[in-house]
Amino acid sequence: MKKYTYTEKKDTRSGFGDGLTHLGRTNPNVVALCADLIGSLKMQTFIDENPERFFQVGIAEANMMGIAAGLTIGGKIPFTGTFANFSTGRVYDQIRQSIAYSGKNVKICASHAGLTLGEDGATHQILEDIGLMKMLPGMTVINPCDYNQTKAATIAIAEHEGPVYLRFGRPKVPVFMPENQEFVIGKAIQLTEGTDVTIVATGHLVWEALQASEELEKLGISAEVINIHTIKPLDEDAILKSVTKTGCIVTAEEHNVFGGLGESVARCLAINKPTPQEFVAVNDSFGESGTPAQLMQKYKLDAPSIITAVQKVIKRK
Repeated sequence: MKKYTYTEKKDTRSGFGDGLTHLGRTNPNVVALCADLIGSLKMQTFIDENPERFFQVGIAEANMMGIAAGLTIGGKIPFTGTFANFSTGRVYDQIRQSIAYSGKNVKICASHAGLTLGEDGATHQILEDIGLMKMLPGMTVINPCDYNQTKAATIAIAEHEGPVYLRFGRPKVPVFMPENQEFVIGKAIQLTEGTDVTIVATGHLVWEALQASEELEKLGISAEVINIHTIKPLDEDAILKSVTKTGCIVTAEEHNVFGGLGESVARCLAINKPTPQEFVAVNDSFGESGTPAQLMQKYKLDAPSIITAVQKVIKRK
């Protein structure tokens, strides 16, 4: 089995910031908007280099979405930046009416997603955002796993015509995906080959899935790990090909069990190939204050929880 290692940890929001900086130097149509969180979104370099292409709207997220929609009419490619909670739940009406309904070319870039926002607690964490955004017709939903993949995704979505939701996080996590990789929207990445179980994971849970696969190998269980960075459109072919071989699947995500990656996979399987499935996700609850590591452990979003789910699903084959 292929082993994945890392030499450093970096936050995925820095991948967004560096990707935006690259776009500022290469795509004159890219503009950026922020709701008073420049530092948190790592947008300062873009602003320093392109002050005329940045709009600080203050704590007025709904207004930010309306301005972004308007900017597309003049051919601009707006990237909005704020926390995931304020990028979705607070402004859902504006996104639905002004962006998604008319297919505006807005890139909704959302930092501090999921439980790993940490100490700021439940009011700032959001575990429903993937569900909210994937239900909007025409909305592409992307959730990369590390710094390198977030940077690549940020650059790639500028070339995609139509609204995009790009989700990333606050904590420093292992950097294990290739530098300067090609990011293909809607194309899953198989990280390991296996014959006993498929593990499909997204975001911060991809690294946990890889850690789980190594431990499972010691137990004599061969796990195939797939990085689902694009939740919509879902790479159904990759999932179906894998479960045809393994016969069972575990989905892993830093999101509510309702509405996220797991449900999208379950729909795919129900229609095409009914297969035993277990879910690693937050079990229909809000978060709370704590360090990212403490919260991932408490809410069972870690490698040991994935191992438990694998052992359970294999018995159902």
